Amino acid sequence: MRELAAGMLKVKNSKFYAHLYEINSIDEMNEIIKAHRRKYKKAVHHCWAAISDGEKFHDDGEVGHPGRVIMEVLKKYNMRDRAIVVSRIFGGVKLGVGGVSRAFREAAEEVAKQGKE
Repeated sequence: MRELAAGMLKVKNSKFYAHLYEINSIDEMNEIIKAHRRKYKKAVHHCWAAISDGEKFHDDGEVGHPGRVIMEVLKKYNMRDRAIVVSRIFGGVKLGVGGVSRAFREAAEEVAKQGKE
């Protein structure tokens, strides 16, 4: 696995840390998520999607199906052998289902664009 891009989006005091990785297999996601849990200790949700030797996404208990939203971003940019992880640190203001989905999409889109350059 190799990190290709990273960024942070702030929405109503919540911080969304997004990272784009080049992967060889979806099996690498366990290692990547462990690293995110260590790096972003205050984050409750680490949502992700990956396309490599298959497709898989995970919402990590977050509302709004952010894993599926991140998968849509990977497909939009025709990314293969890539994974996007977005870790959210809650800022005390509820965003609602739509707001959460938009924030995860925006954070994922930003790193996808960086990764395409």
